Amino acid sequence: MAEKNIRVLVVDDSAVIREMLADSITEANGVELAATASGGREALALFEQHHPDVVTLDIQMPGMNGLETLEEILKRAPTPVVMVSALAQRAADITLQALDLGALDYVAKSDNVHAGGDDWREVLLRKIRTVACTDVRRVLQIRADRKKQTAARCEQPGFPAAAAGSSIGDFEGTCIALGISTGGPPALNSLFGSLRPPLPPMVVVQHMPGAFTAPFAARLDSVSALSIKQAETGDVLQPNLVLVAPGGLHLHLKRQGSQVVVKIREGEPVSSHKPSVDVMMRDAAEVFGSHCLGVIMTGMGHDGAAGCGAIRAAGGYVLGQDQASSDVYGMNKVAFVEGNVDGQFSLDELAVAIPRQCRRRFRLKQKKARQTIRL
Repeated sequence: MAEKNIRVLVVDDSAVIREMLADSITEANGVELAATASGGREALALFEQHHPDVVTLDIQMPGMNGLETLEEILKRAPTPVVMVSALAQRAADITLQALDLGALDYVAKSDNVHAGGDDWREVLLRKIRTVACTDVRRVLQIRADRKKQTAARCEQPGFPAAAAGSSIGDFEGTCIALGISTGGPPALNSLFGSLRPPLPPMVVVQHMPGAFTAPFAARLDSVSALSIKQAETGDVLQPNLVLVAPGGLHLHLKRQGSQVVVKIREGEPVSSHKPSVDVMMRDAAEVFGSHCLGVIMTGMGHDGAAGCGAIRAAGGYVLGQDQASSDVYGMNKVAFVEGNVDGQFSLDELAVAIPRQCRRRFRLKQKKARQTIRL
C-alpha cells in the first residue's frame, strides 16, 4: 500500500515566492500542494477547507501577519508549521518568537530562492518531511509545561542562585560542547534560563542562517545568568561565557599557549551542515580531551553523532537529551543508538546534570595530576 503524500498549504504574500514554494512541492516525491494563500485570513479559510498536514507560513504579511496566523492555526488544529523568513534582523526576531509560540522549524528566504537554488529546495522539503511526523500537541504541551516550571523557579527565593558548592576554579581546564538543531531555540531558552554560574566555557552549535545567530545569542543572553554572545575569531574561552557559532560558518577551537581561542572559518558543509556540530565537537575533544563534556540535544539528522564519538574516544563524557523532552528525537537519537551518549536526561534534568558532570571532569583532572606527581 502506497504511503499517503504530505499535503502542504503554502502561505506567502509574494506571488513569486508562492510560486517557487508551490513548484518545489509539486515536483517532489511524497509531498503534494494542498493550496496556496496570499495572506493570513485566506490561509485560515483554506486551512479549514483542506486540513493540510504541514503549513509553510510567511512572517511579514499585510493585514493578519505570520505570528497572528500561526496562533490561530495552532488554536484550531495543532499542525506542523514551517516559517518562511527573510534574512533580516527584524524577520529573525519574529521567527524566533514564532518558534517560541509553537512553529516547529523555519527556512530562510535568500537569493537562492529567487534563483531557484536546489540547496534551498532540499532544505525546505527535508524540513517539511521531518515536521510532518511530529505530534504538535505533545510539543506544545512540553513547551507549556516548560514555561510553567521556569516561572516557578523564578519565584523561588534567591533566584538566580549560584551552583551549590562550586567555584570557577572547580571547572578550570574543562569545556562544554553543545550541539542542537530543530526545536533548539525554545529548548536553549529554557536550559540557559536554568543554568547558573560558575560553569566552564561553553561552545554551542545551533543550526541557523547567519542573520539569525546574533539576535538568537542576544535573546539567550537576556534570560541567562551566563554571558552569551555570537562567537568571533579570536574569542578566548572563559568560565561563564557561552559562544554561539555564527550561521553559515564553522567554529573551530585552537590552543594558544595557556588559552583556547575560537577560529571562525568558511568550508564545505560537514554532516550536511555549516556550522557543523561534528566540526566543533571534534576540535573540543582534541583540545580538552577527557575534560570535555559533550551535550547533544533535539534536532533532525545525524550531525553531532560523530562528534560525540570523538569526545568519548578522548575520554570525555556525553549527555543526551531524551526522547520525551525533544521536539525532534533525531541527532540525539543517532548519537545514542551509535553508543556515543553516556546518559540521557530530560531537558529539565540537563540543568543539573551539566554542572555535576563538569565537576566530575575537574575532579578527574585533579586525580590524574596527583597520580602524575606521585610517579
